[in-house]
Amino acid sequence: MRAVSERYSCADDEERKRGLAAAAACIGNGEIVVFPTDTVYGIGADAFDPAAVRRLLRAKGRGRDMPPPVLVSTAGTLDALATEVNAQTRDLVNRFWPGPLTVVCRQQASLQWDLGDNRGTVAVRVPDHDVARSLLEQTGPLAVSSANLTGHAAARTALEAEEMLGDSVEVYLDDGPAAGGEPSTILDVTGEVPVVLRLGALTLEQLHEVAPEVRDLDRS
Repeated sequence: MRAVSERYSCADDEERKRGLAAAAACIGNGEIVVFPTDTVYGIGADAFDPAAVRRLLRAKGRGRDMPPPVLVSTAGTLDALATEVNAQTRDLVNRFWPGPLTVVCRQQASLQWDLGDNRGTVAVRVPDHDVARSLLEQTGPLAVSSANLTGHAAARTALEAEEMLGDSVEVYLDDGPAAGGEPSTILDVTGEVPVVLRLGALTLEQLHEVAPEVRDLDRS
């Protein structure tokens, strides 16, 4: 029988350090953790550990048909994960990263991972949150989804996440209410014209300031 989940307050510098170390160790052991981002709280696993990704999907009650995005600590990591990244996509990430923009790109064929039925693509984002990026700097790319059960609202606090996910998660990093509250905007950049798959914290108007040809799938 495994130990009960641990929760760490990131408001205290020493406890934050201990929490980040514990979370990174859990990720290294193939376990899953919850941590704050600039949008909502996220549940994360090592993107390169298929068993850990399956554990994440089970915790949420989600199947392989909904593969999780990948969070990274810097924009420079995009080229290690994605291919055919054009100038327009670089303009978008240069403007909105770190921030609430997720870009769906064609993944590098050499990647040894299994995020689910992603059809050769990967959704990537750099979060604008110190705790999230500090964890990512220690772990490398994480498969991350909103910290909630599928069909429920995304958790805005660590407590909300814990009430839904319980001890399926080993470590909870608590940094108070998520500042954003809205999920990221998801933009598919695999075609000639970028297409919004989900409008979230970034509006279509904001995207058009950088790439006027971006279109909204729901308005097509």
